[in-house]
This record gives sequence, C-alpha cells and structure tokens, in this order.
Amino acid sequence: MAECIHGFDEGLCDVCFPRKAPEPVRAVRTAVRAPRATTVRTPTASAAPATLRLAGRRVFHVTHLRTLESIALDGALVGAAVPDVDVSSATTRELRATATAPDGRSVADFVSFFLAQDASRWEELRSGAEGAHWSDAARAAKPTEFVILAVPVDALGDDVVFADGDAGAVATRFAAGVEAGTQALRRLHASDPDFRDAELLAAGPVPLGAVAIVTVANDRVRDEVRAMFASAGLPTPRIAVYPPVFQPA
Repeated sequence: MAECIHGFDEGLCDVCFPRKAPEPVRAVRTAVRAPRATTVRTPTASAAPATLRLAGRRVFHVTHLRTLESIALDGALVGAAVPDVDVSSATTRELRATATAPDGRSVADFVSFFLAQDASRWEELRSGAEGAHWSDAARAAKPTEFVILAVPVDALGDDVVFADGDAGAVATRFAAGVEAGTQALRRLHASDPDFRDAELLAAGPVPLGAVAIVTVANDRVRDEVRAMFASAGLPTPRIAVYPPVFQPA
C-alpha cells in the first residue's frame, strides 16, 4: 500500500494521492415526473463509511522544537508534563485540569493527539494564536518552530479516550477505549467529517519509538530534529519536510 510522505492518511494528500478528474457528464433527456416524497433521516453512526475506525489511523501531536528536545531526552511523551514552551493559556490549563475522562482521571493527565493534521487548534496556533486559548509564548512563536508527530493509534494501546471536541470544553463527550471511541468517531462523522476539533487522549507515556513520521517546515528544522534524536540515543523516525501545513490559514 502506498504511504504518504507528508504524514497524511491514505487518500488525503493531493500530492501523493492525486485525484482523478471527474468523467464528463452527458446530458440525458428524461420525462418530467412528479417529485417523490422524501423522508429526512437523522445521521447515525451507521451513516459513516464502514472503514471509518480508530484502529489503523494515525493521530497527531503538535509541539515546539524546544519542548521536543526535552521529550527526546525523556524518550517519551508524558501526560501532565510541563512543556518548555507552554502555548496554552492559564485558563486552558485550568479547564483541562478540571475536565475528567469517564473513569474520573483528569484530561490533563493524558497525552493529547489531534485526529486531523489540520486540526482547528493547530490552525489557530499557526495563524497567530489569537484568543483566550493561547499564551503569550504561543503568540510569539513562529509556525516553523513547531513539529507534528504522527503516531499510529495501534501503538497507543486500549487505554485511550476519544473526545468529540476540545477535551477541556464543557459540552465535549468522551468515549473510553478504541472500540467505544470508534463508535463515537462514527457518530461525529455526521456533523464533522474531517474531525478537526476531535482529540484522542492517551494514558502514556508514549515512547518516541512509536512515532511514525515527524512533519517539519523546512530542511533546517529537519536537521535539528535529527540531531535531537541522535543526541538522545534514539532511532530517527521518518522526517517529512512539508511547508504548506505550517503556513497560516
């Protein structure tokens, strides 16, 4: 199976998986008929594609280069760790600390991943980090100073929690485990087929050896990431240089 060098799931990258031009539609004359009565159905999980599931997907963790250096020294992503460059505001930190997963654990104790590489929060961050969600450090950082770590869901185990929106928001609903998370993902598909607000929370620690691809903005950052992994004595994962995903939306 072909694999995208930019970290996207199969079929989502127009570069690695170019879309075929649509076939020309021929005009067909038909007799005019009276319109049929239609029944409006409420979308359910069954309306989602049969292949839509958490298992086999990749999820994405965005972090600053300086924070990645500390992560490399630890050898893993750790929940509740204090990042070297904290892009979240104090309010955001408090909301996530008080929000709880179905088993009562704090959301802040998990390692958070986005379901989409172009997640809404990442779009906000790379476009100036305006709003109460972000810190002064986030607003001062350049998009090219961040990297995106792509991790297969299968490498996270079953101790995961799916959030159908911002995990710190009051209205967000949670589902524990891969199977329940898949059902919640399929229900979310009806209103948000791109899953740009959804998160997957992993109990962690998540070893850096589980990282499939690191996406970076340019060659300089690629070389820095390689040096970080080498200094920490870790195998270097695949590194994809893909500037478009770091450009302001």
